[in-house]
Amino acid sequence: MSREHAAVESEQRRVDPREPATALMRDLRTAPEGLSGREAARRLQLYGRNELPQRSEHHWWIALGRQFVHPLALLLWLAAGLAFVSGAAPLGVAVIVVVILNAVLAFWQESQAEHAVAALGRFLPQRVTVVRDGRRMPIAVPEVVRGDVLVIEEGERIPADARLLDGTVQVDMSALTGESNPVTRGAATTDSADRAVDSPVLVFSGTLCTAGAGRAVVHGTGVHTELGRIAALSQRVRQEPSPLERQIRRVAWLIAAVAVAVGAAFLPLGLVAGLSLSAAFLFAIGLLVANVPEGLLPTITLALAAGVRSMARRGAVVRRLSAVETLGSTTVICTDKTGTLTADDMRVVTATSTDPAVARALALCSSADLGEQASGDPMEIALLRYADSLGVTVTTAQRDEGRRALYPFDPQVRMMSTMDDGDHGLAVHVKGAPEAVLPLCVTAPADTAALERARGQVEALADRGLRVLAVARRDWVGAAPDDRRAVETDLTFLGLVALLDPPRAEVADAVAAVHRAGIRVHVISGDNGRTTAEIARQVGIGADRVLDGAAIEALSDEGLDELLAQPGEIVFARATPEVKLRIADALRVNGEVVAMTGDGVNDAPALRRADIGVAMGRGGTDVAREAATLVLTDDNFATIAAGIEEGRRVFDNVRKFVLYIFAHAVPEVVPFLLFALSGGAIPLPLTVLQILAIDLGTETLPALALGRETAEPGVMDKPPRPRSEGVITRRMLLRAWGILGVVSAVLVTGAYFVVLLSAGWRPGADVDAGSALHHTYLQATTVTFLGIVSCQLGTAFAARTEYASLRSIGFWSNRLLLGGCLFEIVFASALVYAPPLQTVFGTAALPAWMVASVLPFPVIVWGVDEWSRARRRRRRVRTSAGTEVLADEVSGPVIVGRSALTDSPS
Repeated sequence: MSREHAAVESEQRRVDPREPATALMRDLRTAPEGLSGREAARRLQLYGRNELPQRSEHHWWIALGRQFVHPLALLLWLAAGLAFVSGAAPLGVAVIVVVILNAVLAFWQESQAEHAVAALGRFLPQRVTVVRDGRRMPIAVPEVVRGDVLVIEEGERIPADARLLDGTVQVDMSALTGESNPVTRGAATTDSADRAVDSPVLVFSGTLCTAGAGRAVVHGTGVHTELGRIAALSQRVRQEPSPLERQIRRVAWLIAAVAVAVGAAFLPLGLVAGLSLSAAFLFAIGLLVANVPEGLLPTITLALAAGVRSMARRGAVVRRLSAVETLGSTTVICTDKTGTLTADDMRVVTATSTDPAVARALALCSSADLGEQASGDPMEIALLRYADSLGVTVTTAQRDEGRRALYPFDPQVRMMSTMDDGDHGLAVHVKGAPEAVLPLCVTAPADTAALERARGQVEALADRGLRVLAVARRDWVGAAPDDRRAVETDLTFLGLVALLDPPRAEVADAVAAVHRAGIRVHVISGDNGRTTAEIARQVGIGADRVLDGAAIEALSDEGLDELLAQPGEIVFARATPEVKLRIADALRVNGEVVAMTGDGVNDAPALRRADIGVAMGRGGTDVAREAATLVLTDDNFATIAAGIEEGRRVFDNVRKFVLYIFAHAVPEVVPFLLFALSGGAIPLPLTVLQILAIDLGTETLPALALGRETAEPGVMDKPPRPRSEGVITRRMLLRAWGILGVVSAVLVTGAYFVVLLSAGWRPGADVDAGSALHHTYLQATTVTFLGIVSCQLGTAFAARTEYASLRSIGFWSNRLLLGGCLFEIVFASALVYAPPLQTVFGTAALPAWMVASVLPFPVIVWGVDEWSRARRRRRRVRTSAGTEVLADEVSGPVIVGRSALTDSPS
């Protein structure tokens, strides 16, 4: 340990965080005004960044070892063992080399995927508010130092160990104690706890503020925190494979089982047909190798990671790879209004009273800050600016100094109140939803007629899409009670304040896009129903029914299920977090795939319950972000639509390269079947090493390029994918094996026989080394190899679209695929014409006419598939209702036209 580090450790031990706040501030050499920027920079260099050491449990050798034991690798190990048993030691060595190369490639690809996902952290910088140089300012969490004065607010994660200086907060301590019930911490509380972790004046790094607000001075950062001392609580997260990866792994086991079964079945068939034991084993090895899509699993992982990065660039940060595939099948979006549908740029547009008492109540009943950089809730910032415009300016320091109690906004009571010093004693100031505040106003001058007028004004303002708040006050004598209900009663009504938060300009187009995609949009808001419904209609959301939280709470679970199963879109107003959770449950019971937005602490259960929890990255709380699977960096509904489109694109691309890989199994297996069924009279048209060259060499880059394909036209004009539908469907297998595979096999096998027959070959003729036909046989296998490579080129371009024509997406639009195809051609040419590689892979240089014979193969393969897709497009009919239906003999009718939610044609 260095002398400087030892000095730091000694200083850490000298400070007692439980001593009186004034003494602690003295020991930490700080003040209520915070540190200076210069001193904070010095301490950051001295104590280090406020971070825990990164200790990964995923060792590289364990990750590499997994690549040798996945089902497809096990299949190749079996093939290598058969080769050694049959006496084909060079072939066995070659297969082992392939296993090693494939494992290294897969390990590299997965490492790249992990790094790509880890790099997304820069899109979600964790920030906290501190007081420095007497001003509140946001800084990055790693820059917090000892002596900083933290501003703690509801919904924030506490970034360091600290002692409260003022205020009362409720803290979720489960990260340290495992207890899920929040505990209360107050600056003025007497500290008589036995353990520091139980101290009522201390808060700790990694815990969550679930209610209240206050300020605290930091005494421990980084490894010098309770969380740092309990290192076992960090870096213990095991990353589970996504459902798509599990599904593909099951498919891999299925492929392995089929390959082994086919090999075991045809091995005795080959012996009965007259093959020697060595030849029969060679045949079984060929079947095993031909059925192994070596690059399937790592390619899927890399494609998902690339999709995640692409979504992040569009403002949607996916916290788990599994969310990518779920996004594409979303059927219902439940969205907030404020900041998501609207611009989150509030301003007061009218007030029913210009009494200075209203402005003073707004200035005091707030936790926002109008300093050089305004911080806090956007609505409160707008209210403070309005009060300032009326000549009532209360600085944050003056407000906090005169505050005796804070009762933060509670979605259950729908109001916020403070108790403050006034000119004639204590005064309670209240602001909140009119329907919550007005019933509590019973004293003069708020007589019955005035309150009735206020209620009428609320409805008129709400119908204009304005957010309305009621403002009230009362005098208070005595200490502030813990029960807010005793304070928030017998109020004097002061007036109404109406704020405008206009819809975002881009949201209407995004709503139209998700409607075309067959997705319904419900709005769940804590605001007034009339206000919310008007904003919803302005952006194109149906708002067919408007229900408040009380009406939903009165419904049974079965009644709510039935309500949500009906067509149309609903506005849920004055909804509590419990209502939000019930809605998520009911939609899932109805079989919907739900994307639910939220930003508050109490939204976390609903975000976890939804299939896709969507948190606000800019205006949301840390609690909501941690509960969500998708975080919007711009808090914009349009980004949800972009994320759904991106999720569909990624899933479609996975299908594209799976189709591409599966299509080559048929032309690779058919040669071995001809060899076996003819009893060896037809020599092997393809060697095992040539298959490995195809599967590991020419196939990999185009498959990766298909994973980067842009979205196919109309990707947002078709209904969501059913929850039960997997990545591999009967239609895909029919297309891969029945169309692309069969056409490729016919072309390749035909070219093989043309070459043999042109030299006078007849079934059973000797083609072994030293025979007259041996060179022709090498040329024939080479033509088979080149033929499959040529068919791969056609398959790659055919696989670029599932339904649309190649012309509609552009031949040149995927530059990565063009590069992969160029590599494929160069690599195949090297195997054919480079003498050292000819010896290894059993190839021979070809005359021009043989090369020319395989040149049309890509066009033929692509052309047949294009013709098949054109037939499907022509079978599309328009029903009398205007819904386009694609008749498909395999999967049944697939609706691809306009949804019931929009009148826009597809």
